[in-house]
Amino acid sequence: MITIIIIILTGIISFIAFQKPGIMRKYDFAPYQIAKKKEYYRFFTHAFLHADWTHLIINMLVLFSFGSHIENIFSHYEIHFIFRTPHSAYLLLYIGGIIISSISTFLKQRGNTEYLAVGASGAVSAVVFCSIFFSPFGKILFFGVIPIPGIVFGVLYLIYSSYMSRKGGDNINHEAHFWGAVYGFVFPVMLDPSKIHIFLNQL
Repeated sequence: MITIIIIILTGIISFIAFQKPGIMRKYDFAPYQIAKKKEYYRFFTHAFLHADWTHLIINMLVLFSFGSHIENIFSHYEIHFIFRTPHSAYLLLYIGGIIISSISTFLKQRGNTEYLAVGASGAVSAVVFCSIFFSPFGKILFFGVIPIPGIVFGVLYLIYSSYMSRKGGDNINHEAHFWGAVYGFVFPVMLDPSKIHIFLNQL
């Protein structure tokens, strides 16, 4: 249910921003503006904006595929947070993924007046890797067609994201993908260290 709400909200906001570029400029992830003008809200708002329909649809399809699954897992394994509900834990996973995945990029790009980014990829990566934590040998479609174990996909994803982050040049924030993934994988253990046995017992 929370996943569906996030998808609908993101879709509506992104659609509005497609029609009104001023909204995109005001709420995108602009490290220089955050550092200079203290516009810290950009750490959060950029995840509800997307560059185009393809960017939006891919992110939301992946979120739909894994998000509902994580909601069910949190209920099954009694992953809770402030309000003692799985929903609050899921929101912390997603919102935390948005912010945590952006910090490294902010630190590197805060002096760059040209750098801008939008999209929920960091948070979506967090959700995907949280799923890998609970089901390391569950199948994930590599390139959308080749089924491989989640843990194998995870390792390849991290290597690729790290490499592309250093290489750059493709206008994709691979660094956000990397740190969002790391955050999502360690998230269950952050809330309850005893949950590490869920992952280890499947290896």
